[in-house]
Amino acid sequence: MTSTYAVLSEGLEKRFGDVHALRGLELAVPEGSVCGLLGPNGAGKTTAVRVLTTLLTPDAGSARVAGHDLVREPHAVRRNIGVAGQYASVDGDLTGAENLRLFAKLLRAPRTRAAELLERFDLVAAADRPAHTYSGGMRRRLDLAASLITRPRVLFLDEPTTGLDPHSRNAIWDSVRELADAGTTVLLTTQYLEEADRLADDIVLIDEGRAAHRGTPAELKATIGSYAQAVVADRADLPAAAVVLDRLTGTEPVLDAERRTAAAITLDATLTLPRLVRELDAAGVPLLDASLRPPTLDEVFLRLTATKEAIAA
Repeated sequence: MTSTYAVLSEGLEKRFGDVHALRGLELAVPEGSVCGLLGPNGAGKTTAVRVLTTLLTPDAGSARVAGHDLVREPHAVRRNIGVAGQYASVDGDLTGAENLRLFAKLLRAPRTRAAELLERFDLVAAADRPAHTYSGGMRRRLDLAASLITRPRVLFLDEPTTGLDPHSRNAIWDSVRELADAGTTVLLTTQYLEEADRLADDIVLIDEGRAAHRGTPAELKATIGSYAQAVVADRADLPAAAVVLDRLTGTEPVLDAERRTAAAITLDATLTLPRLVRELDAAGVPLLDASLRPPTLDEVFLRLTATKEAIAA
């Protein structure tokens, strides 16, 4: 196995009784990159993180994290990783500074590391306040700071911005991107598709314990094509609009009578918005609006996991 990968797994398996959580999971995360793990609830994302951080032992398969074998060298793996779980692990009765100094002492890191991280995550002004007085975003930044006490080569973030307001989420995103730019490899699980689109260099879509799809955000979007949509002036014109879209895209349009929209997916890169408008006009369809756009990562996720209809307004 090559050392150019910070995380490399082959055939990882994990069962919990009758539940087969991981079914031969394959991952290859280059050093210094951000890899987003996406998938529906129960797909195996959190189990994968718990296995790769040595909290669970795999039933089969192998993996190397930061150059060390997951099963044979668990202590070496732990020395080289940081973990921030779904919920902040800081002690609410301790101040921000006391929390970080405690982690530094437990992990045998220099005491000065706490002060460095308080400054880095803009927590100096709140350093002497009990953590239970912090906002959700501040507690999450403190938790992220604690995971970096040892300057880990690989950082695992399990849904790091769940429940945060947009301002706090952006602050965490900026911190994660700065870490990756400085050479830290980040493995990120998230339910926020915008988060993965903004942060991830590569995305692995996990479904039923397997890596079902992988690629850059742009590559995954390209797999399902673009969305052609017409908003008609009168609901009675929807069937005529659907005929045009069917002919241009080769796929059956989805009609929404309430919104007066007809939409279809196209893989035809030559289709342009002016042509779409001209064809609808030639068919005598009065339009309020028309659009031709790439899919969002949310739409890619919905379509590739087949959880619901992926057409959106």
